[in-house]
This record gives sequence, C-alpha cells and structure tokens, in this order.
Amino acid sequence: MTLTNIARSAGLPALAVTILVSGCAANNDTSLYQWDAYQPQVYEYFKGKTAPDAQIDALEKALQQIQSKNGNPPPGFHAHLGMLYASVGKGDQALQEFGEEKRLFPESSAYMDFLMKKPK
Repeated sequence: MTLTNIARSAGLPALAVTILVSGCAANNDTSLYQWDAYQPQVYEYFKGKTAPDAQIDALEKALQQIQSKNGNPPPGFHAHLGMLYASVGKGDQALQEFGEEKRLFPESSAYMDFLMKKPK
C-alpha cells in the first residue's frame, strides 16, 4: 500500500466524521415548543410570592406571543393555566384549559380527566 492510498483511506473516515459533526452543529433556532414565560411562572407559582391573577396575566400574554409567532405552547402550559384559573374560582375557564391541554397532548388525558372531575 502506497503512502497516497494510506492517506486516502485515512482521509475518508475523517471527512465523514467532519460532515456528520458539522451537520449536527447547524444553527437551528426553531424549537418544537416556545417556553418563553412558562418556566418562570411555574417557579413563581411554587414560590408563592406572585398572586394567581398576575400569573394568569403573564401566561395569557405569553400565549398570545407564542400564537403570534405560529408557535406551540409547551406541555403543561394549558394545564398550569387551568390550575391557576381554578384557584381563583374561574371553573369554566379552567375546564377549557384542561380540555386544550388534553387536545394538544393526548398523553395527558388521564390526568386532565381527573382534574376535570374534581369539584370546582
């Protein structure tokens, strides 16, 4: 085997690795879900320092922003919003949000059904 053949045979795997790595490193700014204000609001909920009405407002604004960008709210977004509505006595809106969570994420059906059966 000549030196040229050795270089070629060693270069092919190196080239393949380079192509694979560069393909994985492509800058893709589109995410499956837009998490914007959701995670901070859940954190605020557990800290208990922000009133539910303020959290509802923040999540409603975040939902409008997500929808204006043709984005998708993350799993749990509507369920959390529904829980907030339920905590301030807005049962109809809570049920609507639970239904939306169930529609968007069918895997949450059992839990959403459980929450929808709870007394208001």
